[in-house]
Amino acid sequence: MKRRDFALGVAGGAMSPLMLWPTLASAAQIGQPAPAFSLKDTAGQTVSLSDFRGKPVVLEWLNPGCPFVRKHYQGNMQGLQREYASKGVAWLAINSTETASGDYLAPSALASWMQAQQAAATAVLMDEDGRTGRAYGARVTPHMYIINASGVLVYAGAIDSIPSARVADIERATNYVRQGLDELLAGKPLSVSTNQAYGCTIKYKG
Repeated sequence: MKRRDFALGVAGGAMSPLMLWPTLASAAQIGQPAPAFSLKDTAGQTVSLSDFRGKPVVLEWLNPGCPFVRKHYQGNMQGLQREYASKGVAWLAINSTETASGDYLAPSALASWMQAQQAAATAVLMDEDGRTGRAYGARVTPHMYIINASGVLVYAGAIDSIPSARVADIERATNYVRQGLDELLAGKPLSVSTNQAYGCTIKYKG
C-alpha cells in the first residue's frame, strides 16, 4: 500500500529533519509582499504572480492524490473558485509534487483531472522543483493563501476549521478562505490571518 503522510502545520513552521521547509524568517509572512514567482501552467504557458497585479489572488496548493484535496473537490473548492472569479479574484492552483513521487501527475494528466472535476481555477501551475512552495512555506495540500490587490499576503493556512477528510464536515466548518475573501472585498481587515493548515504533506524534491 502506498504510504501517505498527513500533517498539521502553520505556514512557515520550523525546519523538518525530513523535508526542507523554510523557517519562519525566510518564508512568506503575513503583512509583507507576497513572493514573486513565474511558473508554467499545464499548457506550458508562463504565468506570473505579477500578471494579476491590482487583483486579489488566492493560491491553492494542490495534489489530486490527497484525500483532503479530494474532499474539497466534491464541489466545495470549485464553488469557491467560481464564486470569487465572478468577483474579480484570481485563483492559482499550484502543484509542488516532485516528479519522482507516486502522486506526481504530468501537466496533461493534471489538466485532465481538473477538467473532470469541472474546476474553475484561473490557472493550474507546475512547481516540480518546489521553489515557489518553499518560498511560501507551503507544507500540505490544500494549503491556502490570500494576497490582496496591493500584492501583500493577508492569509495563510487551512481552507476551513475542521481538519478531516470527511465531506460531511464541510458544511459545519468555518470556511476561512470565504471568510477572508469576503472581509477583504468589503475593505475590512481579516479576522483570521493565519492558522494551522491540514492535509497531506507536500512531496518536495530533494
